[in-house]
Amino acid sequence: MSSFVLAYIDPSVMTYLIQAVVGIVIAVGAGVGLYLKKAKKKVNEKLGIDENRNKEVESDDIEIN
Repeated sequence: MSSFVLAYIDPSVMTYLIQAVVGIVIAVGAGVGLYLKKAKKKVNEKLGIDENRNKEVESDDIEIN
C-alpha cells in the first residue's frame, strides 16, 4: 500500500523558484545569442561577406568656428 503525501509549498518559496527559473532562462538566452552572433561572424568571414559595405560612416572631424 503506497501513500501519497501532498506537501505545503510556501508562496515565498514559489516566488524564489520562479525568479530562479526566469534568471536561468534569461542567462541561457543571452548565451545562445552571443554564440549565434559569433557563429554568424565566422561564417561571414569564411564566405567573404562584409556586413559594413553598404553603411555610411561619418567622419570624426571637429569644426571650430
